[in-house]
Amino acid sequence: MKKNMAAQFGMLQKLQKEMEELQTALEKMTVEGSAGGGMVTAVATGKQKLVSVKIDPEVVDENDVEMLEDLITAAVNQALDKSRELANEEMQKIAGGLLGGLPGGLNIPGMGL
Repeated sequence: MKKNMAAQFGMLQKLQKEMEELQTALEKMTVEGSAGGGMVTAVATGKQKLVSVKIDPEVVDENDVEMLEDLITAAVNQALDKSRELANEEMQKIAGGLLGGLPGGLNIPGMGL
């Protein structure tokens, strides 16, 4: 029984190390969201941090600021959704075998997933 517990503890330590490495890797991974046929693009890291927003000058119309705001919001939301999906996929690669395919993602507090 002690061997089994020691093996489980070793697996948990390995999982913790891999998760820490993943958190570092997610800071460097990026995803892109876009709206308006690519007129507005947003880039976010795998840690859901917005890195950049690019706006095609053609979409800038001082008489229709609301449309530009909507495009920016849509692009940023898409980038953040993709970022969460990326983080969840990467986490499943590490923890999937150990924890099984948990429905609805891992939802680990403090992990941003």
